[in-house]
Amino acid sequence: MYLQFLLALSAIPFCVTVAPPGPWDKFNFAPQSKVVRPGKIHSVDGQVQGATGLLASSGKATIAANGSFVVLDFLQEVGGRVSFNIDQASSSSGLALSFTESPEFISPHQSDDSCHASVTMDSDGVQALASPMQPGTFLQTTGQQRGGFRYLTIVSTGSASVTISNVTVHITFMPHWEDLTAYTGYFSALDESGFHDVNFLTKLWYAGAYTVQTNTIDAHEARQQPCPSPQGWANNASGGPVEGPILVDGAKRDRNIWPGDMGISSHTELVALNDLLPTKNALAVMFSTQDPATGALQYSGPPINAKGSDTYIGWSLIGTHNYFLYTGDLEFVQSIWSNYTKALSFLQSQVDGTGLMNVPLAFANDWGRDGGQGHNSAANVILYRALVTATDLASHLGQSTLAELYSANATALKHSFNALLWDNSAGMFRDNDASSLHPQDGNSLAVLFNMTTSAEQNRAISAGLTQFWTDIGPLSPELNDTIIPFVGGFEVQAHFIAGEGERGLDLLRKEWGYMLYTNLSVQSTLLEGFTTNGSLGYRAAAGYEFDHAYTSHSHGWATGPTPALTFFVLGLTLTSPKGSDWQVAPVLSGLNAAEGGFETELGWFGVKWHLTRSLLTVTLNTPKGTTGRVIIPGTGPVTAKGEKDTFTSEDTVLLVNGGNWVLTRRQS
Repeated sequence: MYLQFLLALSAIPFCVTVAPPGPWDKFNFAPQSKVVRPGKIHSVDGQVQGATGLLASSGKATIAANGSFVVLDFLQEVGGRVSFNIDQASSSSGLALSFTESPEFISPHQSDDSCHASVTMDSDGVQALASPMQPGTFLQTTGQQRGGFRYLTIVSTGSASVTISNVTVHITFMPHWEDLTAYTGYFSALDESGFHDVNFLTKLWYAGAYTVQTNTIDAHEARQQPCPSPQGWANNASGGPVEGPILVDGAKRDRNIWPGDMGISSHTELVALNDLLPTKNALAVMFSTQDPATGALQYSGPPINAKGSDTYIGWSLIGTHNYFLYTGDLEFVQSIWSNYTKALSFLQSQVDGTGLMNVPLAFANDWGRDGGQGHNSAANVILYRALVTATDLASHLGQSTLAELYSANATALKHSFNALLWDNSAGMFRDNDASSLHPQDGNSLAVLFNMTTSAEQNRAISAGLTQFWTDIGPLSPELNDTIIPFVGGFEVQAHFIAGEGERGLDLLRKEWGYMLYTNLSVQSTLLEGFTTNGSLGYRAAAGYEFDHAYTSHSHGWATGPTPALTFFVLGLTLTSPKGSDWQVAPVLSGLNAAEGGFETELGWFGVKWHLTRSLLTVTLNTPKGTTGRVIIPGTGPVTAKGEKDTFTSEDTVLLVNGGNWVLTRRQS
C-alpha cells in the first residue's frame, strides 16, 4: 500500500556539483542570498521621506498618514516572508501591504488575486498589520507569505506617520537548497537571427530554470482551501502526506501539485538542477490519492484535490518513468507499482471497440481546453506514452509478461489512432472522430511521443501547426482566445523532432519572446498564459472570472524551452536510467554555436558545438563507463578524436564510449 512508502519520503540533504562557470552565469535569475532587498523605488504617492533608504539595510523611510505609500520593485520574481523594522510608530499609526507580479496591478488597496478568481479582482485585498503598532521587527507568518511577486506596496492606513527600515524578503522556495544559484546544468547560445536580444535563448533557458525553483515549495506551504473570508490568503496548507519539497504548478498560485504541469517542469528540474526529489515527493502524493475501487488518481494533489482527468492520470504515470529515467530509482517505482498498474488499468478500461480510449465526460478535464471527451487525440496519445513507458518499467522490474502486454496494447492503440484520426487532406490529426478541429495539443504530442508512423507525417504536422500562429504565439483552437505555453512547449519539441529547428526557434521568439519582455510580465519567470492581444486575461471566460490579476507569472508548465534547448539544440538526451546510455543529436536550427549540459548521479554530460565555414565541430564530455549514440548533421564522413581512438566513419549513427570526444563533419 502507498502509506508504507509515504512515511519514508522525508527530505534529505541535497549535494550538487555546480556547472562550469562562464558568461552564461550573468543570466541566472536566482538570488545570491535567500534574504533579498528591493532593487529600486518604483513610485511614491503622497508624503514619503527617505524612500530610497529602503534599498539599503541602514536607511529609513517615514510614510506620512492617511494613504501615502511607497512601491518597492525587487526587479524580478521573488517569494517568501516579508520583514522590516518598525522604528517609530504611535497608537494612531497603521500600515498595509499589497503585492503584485505585474506593474499593471500595483495598488495600495489590492493585491494580485492568488487564492481565488473574482470578477472584481479583489479577493486577496491587502495585509493589514496588527494595531496598535509597536516599534520592533515585523515578519510575516508562514501563512501570510506571498509565494510570488515583484512589487511590494507599503501604505499608511492610520492618522499618524510611521518610520520603517530594513525591508527584506526571506525566500521560502527551494527550501532544501542554501545556494539558489548552484545550478548543475547550463546552456548558452547567441541568437543572431535579428531578434532584438542576442542573448534571448540563454536568458530564456535560465528564466525557465528559475521559474521551476520558485515552484518548489515545502510540503506544508501550499495554498489554503477554502480561502480566508471575506478577503485574504494563506499559504500554510498541506500539499500532501509527505515531508520536504514538492514541485507545484505556480509560485503565486495554485501552489498545488498538478501532474500535467510536471510533464514539462520535471524535465526542467533535471537539465538545470539535477534535483528530482520534489518530483518524487509530488508523485508520491498523486499515488496517495488513488480511488481504491476504480484505480483512478486525482487530477491534482491536496488541498485542491481536483478529480476527473484521464490525461492527468496519464501524466502521473508518464512522470513516474521520467523520474526513473533521470534517477534510476527503481525502489520508488516498486513501492508504488501496485497503485501505478491499477491507475493504468483504469485508463485501459476505457478503450472501446474502436481501439481508442473513449474519455467519459466525468474524466474529460485537462489543462482548461474544451472538448476533452470521446476519442480525444491528446488523451489517447498520453495513454500511448503511458503504455510505452510502462513497458520499460515492467521490464526493469523483471515482469516480462506484463511488459509484453503493455507493448502489444501500445502498438494496437497506435494503429487505431492513425486509422481513425489522421486527416490526410489536412496533414494533421483530428481532435476526435466526431470533430473537424485539428488540435495544437493532440498533434504536438503525437509527434513528441512518436504516435506518428513516418517522418513525412511529422513534417506535415509541423507545417500544419503554423496555421495557428500569431505574432506572439499560437492561438490554440482548443480554447477561445488562448495562447497556452504548456501546449506551446510540446509544439516547440515537435518542430525540432520534425527537423524544423529554425521553426522551433521562431516559435520561441514569438511566444516566449513576448512573455519575457512585455512590460506586463514579471520579466524573469514565465507566464501561465495570455490572450491573442497580449493581455493577461488567460482563461478569463473559462474559469478565471475575467480576473486578469489571477494569472500566474511563474508557472512551471511554461518552461518547455529550457529542456527543449538542451534536448534538441544541444541534442543531449538520456536513453537509459541516469544516462548509462545517452544520445547526442544536435539540431543546428540556424545558430552558429551552442554549449551546455547537465548532471546525473553518474556525472557530467556536456556538449559544445560550433559551425565555422561549413565545418561543424562537436565536443562531448560524458561520464566514463557510459555509452553514447551520436548523430552529427551534415554530409560526408564524420571524424572522431578522443578516448585513445581516432576514426572516420560514413555511418549516420556513431556508437562511442563515454569520455571526451571531438567530432567534425562538413555541412555541404
